[in-house]
Amino acid sequence: MATAVRLTRMGRKKKPFYRVVVTDSRKRRDSGWIESIGYYNPVSDPVVVNIDMERLNYWKSVGAKISDRVAKISGI
Repeated sequence: MATAVRLTRMGRKKKPFYRVVVTDSRKRRDSGWIESIGYYNPVSDPVVVNIDMERLNYWKSVGAKISDRVAKISGI
């Protein structure tokens, strides 16, 4: 199974809130996921980013692809 670490959108209209999730790369953006490893809130001031780096490194070590946006906000 091809896994990916990417953002899934939560929140309401004009107030986005994202979860950092591990999912099957063939699924849609907001469909089911394997594990939630953090969250990202771009609306708050200051911007809130909370990612479990231990789990991110684990999924990276087993071959999960990390999306560009997750790599940018996590500092990888």
